[in-house]
Amino acid sequence: MTTEEKFNLITRNLAETLTEEDLKKLLESGTPIRHYIGFEISGKLHIGYLFQLLKVKDVQDAGGETIIWLADLHSAVNDKLGGDLDTIIRMSREYFEPAMRALFESIGGDPEKLIFKLCSEEYAAHPEFWQTFLEMAKGTSLARSKRSITIMGREDAEDSIETAKIMYPIMQAADIFLLQTNIAQAGIDQRKVHVVARDSAMQIKTNALKDSKGNQIKPVAIHTPILLGLNQTETALEGESDEVAMKSKMSKSKPGSGITVHDSPEKIKEIMNKAFAPEGQVENNPVLNWTRYLVFYGEASFTIKRDEKWGGDMVFNSYQQLEDAYAKKDLHPMDLKNALALWLTEKLAPIRNAFEIEERKAVLEEITTLTSRKD
Repeated sequence: MTTEEKFNLITRNLAETLTEEDLKKLLESGTPIRHYIGFEISGKLHIGYLFQLLKVKDVQDAGGETIIWLADLHSAVNDKLGGDLDTIIRMSREYFEPAMRALFESIGGDPEKLIFKLCSEEYAAHPEFWQTFLEMAKGTSLARSKRSITIMGREDAEDSIETAKIMYPIMQAADIFLLQTNIAQAGIDQRKVHVVARDSAMQIKTNALKDSKGNQIKPVAIHTPILLGLNQTETALEGESDEVAMKSKMSKSKPGSGITVHDSPEKIKEIMNKAFAPEGQVENNPVLNWTRYLVFYGEASFTIKRDEKWGGDMVFNSYQQLEDAYAKKDLHPMDLKNALALWLTEKLAPIRNAFEIEERKAVLEEITTLTSRKD
């Protein structure tokens, strides 16, 4: 694969690359691609994880090595799963890792090539991380750290917020250097923390990032668009791109907002049928948003099954072709919803089946209970 082919594969379907010039230099230098994406352990995987793994596969196909960062300490700081670290660690290994492997395999990726690292274990094994953390903290103002906690799904910090939550953005930025990863991936809602990492990169002495020639470099940040919540009804949202994304994205706390990778075909159809999708409206239409970023991520065509009395099946060879038909009202919302529900049902079949074995059923039931209780 040529450098240009690698560049095109890594950058396709992104909202932003910080920066394309840095990525080109990295690829041209021949430096091995070390890539990471971090996840809090916060409950059952939803469709947004599939979207992120499509980009992981792109980087893998471009020759990159990917670390899946199991952010257990971050999850505890952010009060996930009741903030109980022992439970978070156990769910990381017993649920999250096998679920991610099964989901990655379902999209054609090689799960054996994924490297899973648990944050608490890596911090304990590499105490120099805290020196990197301090070096980065010294170059980051308190005001900026407080503004950056929006990456946790929270509003700007008030004075009453726990100190640990103020530390969270610096921890996340410093993780990039601890792992020695030159490409960091996240949704556009995580933009602020990657800018902190890039702005601090040349002042870092402990765990500084370097290319194959020994030159100190900044990490490249690749940001995926946000999958809109299916119950997102706002026609216009104001604010910075990452803030708009945080307001409009899927959320486990909003019923009907998204679909988990374990949902039954009946549940998927039920949720999709209720999704916000006004006829002819293209902007901020979550059903079109999902069709664009999931169905047309890499596939060349999409068939909409329709009864002959409504004109028969429709075949679209590009997302733009489908969007145009929708805008003209040639494609009815319910027909698109039905087709998308069927596509999701088929795509998620492997991971549903993977959790049918007895020991995985038990852990799935446990994490369902953990995330449905009121703390």
